[in-house]
Amino acid sequence: MADSFQFELVSPAKLLLSEEVEEVVVPGTDGDFSVLAGHAPFMSTIRPGFIVVKRSSGTDRIFVRGGFADTNPRGLTILAEEAIPDDQLSADLLDKAISDAEDGLGKIADEVAMSAAHMKIAQLKEIRAGL
Repeated sequence: MADSFQFELVSPAKLLLSEEVEEVVVPGTDGDFSVLAGHAPFMSTIRPGFIVVKRSSGTDRIFVRGGFADTNPRGLTILAEEAIPDDQLSADLLDKAISDAEDGLGKIADEVAMSAAHMKIAQLKEIRAGL
């Protein structure tokens, strides 16, 4: 059995998960990364995608739409803009997220923010295509 560590997944609405896990795969902005027990301190922003939570009893996938991951000696904490368990994710939900993001494009004046918004929309469309 692999060593475990404390994992917490928090959204603005509530604490979604707080338990001992063996591994978490996170969709980081610069690429996916895995966190295991004893991981070095590390912070990353999160792109839209799936967190994969592995424990001895099984594996869960949770869709996240952005946020931050903080790995420290106590474990991993993810502060997600939005988090939805895989079994509750629907095409309609993703279509709404894409539509909301596209509607917000007209309010962005900064070139860097506009590029990030387009990237986020592309990532959401990629996930939607995979459903």
